[in-house]
Amino acid sequence: AAPVGSAPSTLAPTLAQNASKKPAGLKAAPAAPVLDEDTFEDVPVTTIRKVIASRLLESKTQTPHEFVTADVSLASVAKLRAALKAGGVKASVNDCVVYAVARALRASPKVNAKWDEASASAVTDPDVDVAIAVATDGGLITPIVRGADAKSLTAIGSEVRELAGRARKGGLKPHEFTGGSFSVSNLGMFPVDSFSAILNPPQGAIMAVGRGADKIKVDESTGELFDEPTMSVTVSADARVADVADVARFLNAFKETIEQPEEAWATGA
Repeated sequence: AAPVGSAPSTLAPTLAQNASKKPAGLKAAPAAPVLDEDTFEDVPVTTIRKVIASRLLESKTQTPHEFVTADVSLASVAKLRAALKAGGVKASVNDCVVYAVARALRASPKVNAKWDEASASAVTDPDVDVAIAVATDGGLITPIVRGADAKSLTAIGSEVRELAGRARKGGLKPHEFTGGSFSVSNLGMFPVDSFSAILNPPQGAIMAVGRGADKIKVDESTGELFDEPTMSVTVSADARVADVADVARFLNAFKETIEQPEEAWATGA
């Protein structure tokens, strides 16, 4: 008799043969590719990218982020831009966003604030200084439109274009991109509907702007459907500085400003 736990001698060869067989359809794993050192290139990390990586890692891991999203109509902005263009004045959607952000911040001091580590408290910024994220070959940089809440639409647009142009050429001075009370990051020129941005320390909030696109809406008075250009914006905020309700009130003020009739804008034209 076969020992307990072992297969009978007549079955042993069969079991061994079955164990050596490969399941039907199973292919051998491909051999690991041989690394060709000529197929890749080491790209040196620039100083600015090192700084960006360090600051954003610190922000993401040490700052409690909260996110609030809202859709806003661009119908009034479209009419405003068309009227300005007819008069030979250029105004981008981004100019209008910065203008509306600045006015909303003036009415929302809790969002126009930062977290102070020394005092372990939120500190309201007395000035509305809006930083604009600009992509350069060396990395992202944020030139600042200072006192933006007191500037006209055309003044903001001219300053943003001038600052962005010098930023791409590496011509900004440190005080022109250091500080700020709030940031705007706009990817509306790409097929990006919405996104969330990492806070730009020590600022307490940043707005991420997606592209404008027509959305079907319902006329509340007639019940009829119509298309309306709409844009999605998401505010990332430091939960130690502002509650989500504070951010919601800020977005409401932003929405009221950017959707206001064209005659209500201080265009400066």
